[in-house]
Amino acid sequence: MARRKKIYEGKAKIMYEGPEPGTMVQYFKDDATAFNAEKRAVIEGKGVLNNRLSEFFMTGLTQVGIPNHFIKRLNMREQLIRSVEIIPLEVIVRNFAAGSICKRLGMAEGTPMPRPIVEFCYKDDALGDPLVAEEHIIAFGWASQQDLDDMIALALRVNDFLSGVMLAVGIKLVDFKIEIGRVWENDFHRLIVADEISPDSCRLWDIETGRKLDKDVFRRDLGSLADAYTEVARRLGVLPTNVTHAPKPTLIN
Repeated sequence: MARRKKIYEGKAKIMYEGPEPGTMVQYFKDDATAFNAEKRAVIEGKGVLNNRLSEFFMTGLTQVGIPNHFIKRLNMREQLIRSVEIIPLEVIVRNFAAGSICKRLGMAEGTPMPRPIVEFCYKDDALGDPLVAEEHIIAFGWASQQDLDDMIALALRVNDFLSGVMLAVGIKLVDFKIEIGRVWENDFHRLIVADEISPDSCRLWDIETGRKLDKDVFRRDLGSLADAYTEVARRLGVLPTNVTHAPKPTLIN
């Protein structure tokens, strides 16, 4: 499709003006970043994989009645989405200890949580996306108490869906983060899942071996990130089963 006005460029995606009012085009880049963009690389084919994987997950959410911004995939790197007012929070759901919670609470990596833990981080790269409490969110007007209740309910529903999908293909959903946006209908709004769901935003471990199949491969120099993402896509049926390596992935329509 013809290139439209750029609205925003982030570390992994570019947002363009959509063809119709209330729509946007989301373009997936090959850039990989870690440690608040202190570590950077270009991973050939990563954007293609994440576009297709996010389509797979968002379509699945729609099928089980979880509202989200996805409309349709346009091509190998772009998808048409609903325009939303993003709430400036990352919503994190943790099923097992990994990443920052291990440092904060002295937990061993892989420790099961007593129940899924929902955390919020304020979206601000300059501050390192700091962890915030519900009291901060309400006091600073980022979201109302009703919004918070709805965000937690949405995040836990997403967790149930993703956990089941991953378990079926031998993958443990350790944690994930999502963004949530408001869509307005007259004077009222409702909340929907936005941004993306991909191995960039999830921690995924092979159940049998513990092999990491997410961005920790890049963070920790554990091998080929393209291979890890390709393995996730293959298990989910996004790639043909006879593909052994896909730096330039061939996708199923």
